[in-house]
Amino acid sequence: MTLKAPTHHITAQPGEIAKTVLMPGDPLRAKFIAETYLEDAKLVNEVRCMYAYTGTYREKPVTVMAHGIGAPSIGVHAYELYHLYDVENIIRIGTTGGLAPELCVKDMVIAAGACYDTPYARQYHLDGVFSAIPDFQLMRKAVEIIEGKGLDYHVGNVLSTDIFYPEEAESQAKWMKMGVLSVEMEVAALYIVAAAARKKALGILTVSDHIIRGEKASAQERQNSFTNMMEVALEMV
Repeated sequence: MTLKAPTHHITAQPGEIAKTVLMPGDPLRAKFIAETYLEDAKLVNEVRCMYAYTGTYREKPVTVMAHGIGAPSIGVHAYELYHLYDVENIIRIGTTGGLAPELCVKDMVIAAGACYDTPYARQYHLDGVFSAIPDFQLMRKAVEIIEGKGLDYHVGNVLSTDIFYPEEAESQAKWMKMGVLSVEMEVAALYIVAAAARKKALGILTVSDHIIRGEKASAQERQNSFTNMMEVALEMV
């Protein structure tokens, strides 16, 4: 099947999406970033409310686009961005549930790797298990910016899962025992799609709740106040 832009999922015209795309899960977070940080922001996609805005940040073009929930949703959008819109870099800026005891709500996590229980990689028929890792240059740049700002951060493995409500609560604690910092739903699929496309990806996450300790941020805080990761990602453009 031959695909070309626009698609059923992204109605932006060729050339309306920048080489670097920041992707929050929440469409309202994409809107917040565009209205708060971008100059001359233009809405270029609103299919299924996956809002995408293209504008400039410090005179550099950037697109902010929501990816929705889970591996299938980010997988579809990342595939089309990489293959049909010639995007080079996708940075997921999303929330994550803390597992490691050293994490606190609002801490930043750089996903140096993503363990996963999604079947997303099976389509490539690999004789083994694929390691879902980010682009090193993007990760190093993110760490340099974070350290330059004097912000606290953690780098390590996260868990990408298709299950938001696990039947066995202790299943996530098992990952904590393996040194996994936090759990979310999309980074592994993004890293897998990027690897297959020979493009670049990174996950910069903010702890929205701590699963083990039962702490959590409000919905409004998740939407509007996790600005450190937004500003770090924007400075990477």
